[in-house]
Amino acid sequence: MTGRRNSTGYQAWLVGLLSVNFGVVFFDRNSLNFLMPFVQPELGLSNSQVGFVAGIFSFVWAIAALGVSRVSDMIGNRKLLLVISTVAFSACSFLTGLAATFAMLVGARILMAVAEGGVMPISHAMVASEVDPKARGLAQGIAQNFGSNFFGSFLAPVVLVWLAQEYGWRNAFYIAALPGLICAALIWFTLKEPEKEAATAVGSEPNAPAKVGTGEALRNYFATAKQALRIRNIWICVVMGIVLVAYLVITWAFMPLYLTQVRGYSQTDASWLMGSLGISAAIGSFATSGLSDMIGRRPVMIVMPLVSVLLPLGAMYYQGPYIGMVAVFIVGWALNGMFPLFMATVPSESVPPAMAATVFGICMGVCEIVGGAGGPAIAGVLADKYGLEAPLWMMAGLTLIGGLFAFGLRETAPRVLSRRAAQVGA
Repeated sequence: MTGRRNSTGYQAWLVGLLSVNFGVVFFDRNSLNFLMPFVQPELGLSNSQVGFVAGIFSFVWAIAALGVSRVSDMIGNRKLLLVISTVAFSACSFLTGLAATFAMLVGARILMAVAEGGVMPISHAMVASEVDPKARGLAQGIAQNFGSNFFGSFLAPVVLVWLAQEYGWRNAFYIAALPGLICAALIWFTLKEPEKEAATAVGSEPNAPAKVGTGEALRNYFATAKQALRIRNIWICVVMGIVLVAYLVITWAFMPLYLTQVRGYSQTDASWLMGSLGISAAIGSFATSGLSDMIGRRPVMIVMPLVSVLLPLGAMYYQGPYIGMVAVFIVGWALNGMFPLFMATVPSESVPPAMAATVFGICMGVCEIVGGAGGPAIAGVLADKYGLEAPLWMMAGLTLIGGLFAFGLRETAPRVLSRRAAQVGA
């Protein structure tokens, strides 16, 4: 970054505000899932249609993330794009509340996915430009994980279901739009536009060669991607990402329906169970990564998916006190904390630095497009044919596949490798 770096207080405010803003993104993204027990009967949706809505959202979200981040790099005005995106997805929450047909609902969700997809890439770029490099890793972790888990996974089900019960599900969507508008105003009036030199310098060298043509750039990208996928850890992480992101989105889309329609939980009790997933994710976002630093990536990535078989099986068969079901949900959602491991940490530790950006794109993009879009769509078809237990059995199978593939990983944790090297030397 050129020029003087902003104060520590400003950096903390920027990270906190961007984290809250991304939390509001996930609040709105998950709103339809948590309100689906109200929406489905009124609009007469089949389970296949429920799965399609969740899948198309994930697909468009991933494509938009790539497109908007590229536009952000080209024009350099990140703050303006972030404000526009925030206002746009808030407006789409209003549109979701207005939906009277399946087609209107799909249209509103596609527009919301387009608006929301670029928020996190732009936020990461602003953090990279403005925050001291010594604190950049922690800052980006907070920006991405804290708000999304607390607001999108914990508060969203509890608050939205209460609003739907008190004021109707349509009004819940209207009210859900307000936090985004507040965040947009705060971003516009309190954050500074990063210097253009800083925005374009992130991830590049000062004396970088001139840009190549689009065709050559694509050929270089696919050549690098092909080379990366020959590395065992990379293709294993891609497979794990596909099945575990599918598990994630299927849980959001179908667990509220299963709890209310099959298990007979009240809307309030079901909302608190779904909210407990946010508590688990918030804990796991720190604890799982820290544990993998100490004992290794491979054992954590084997155990966590296998433990998470508990969530679908417990939801189907646990018959004890309600507090026991809360414990099942918290423990069964343990795999959420390992998502950064297969999306970023292990891939980055398995390839040369020059390939890191490419493998990030592969691991994150393929997971969301294939797993996030295909998983709930398949689950919806199975639910219509075999009942709402089918998506939960699918979840159990996906976690087992993820855990079994993790046995093939080569350890990459620096502390563990250093310890092994010392033992060999001794």
